[in-house]
Amino acid sequence: MDALARITERPLPFAKLLGIEFASAAPDKVVGTMRVREDLCTLPAVLHGGAVMAFADTLGAVATIINLPEGKHTTTIESKTNFLAPAPLDATIVGECTPLHRGKRTMVWQTHISTSEGRLVAIVMQTQMIL
Repeated sequence: MDALARITERPLPFAKLLGIEFASAAPDKVVGTMRVREDLCTLPAVLHGGAVMAFADTLGAVATIINLPEGKHTTTIESKTNFLAPAPLDATIVGECTPLHRGKRTMVWQTHISTSEGRLVAIVMQTQMIL
C-alpha cells in the first residue's frame, strides 16, 4: 500500500476538523492543503497563527508516521514557526513537508506553507520523537 493510501485510510480526527486534505504522501515529502475558513481566523480575517502551526504539525506528524518502523509511534517535542505573510479568509494554503533528519530516535521536518498563489505564509521546523 502506498503512503497516501496509508494516511487516508487511517482516521485523523484533528486533520478532519481543520479540513486538511492530503495531496500526496511519500517518505521524502508530504503535501497537504487547507482552506482558510472564518472559524480558523483572527481579526482581521486572516488565518490564526495557531491554525498555521497545527496544519504544519499535522503534516510533520504524518510524514513521520510514513517513516516509522512497525510498532512505533511519534509525538512532537519541538516546533518553531516563522510567520512571513497572512493567509486571508477563503484562501487555500498549501504545505510541503520535507525531512531534514530521519534518525532512530528523532525526525526533523521543515514545512513551507504558501497560499495557492505562491505567497509564502510561514516556514515551520519541528522535531518528532519516535516512541
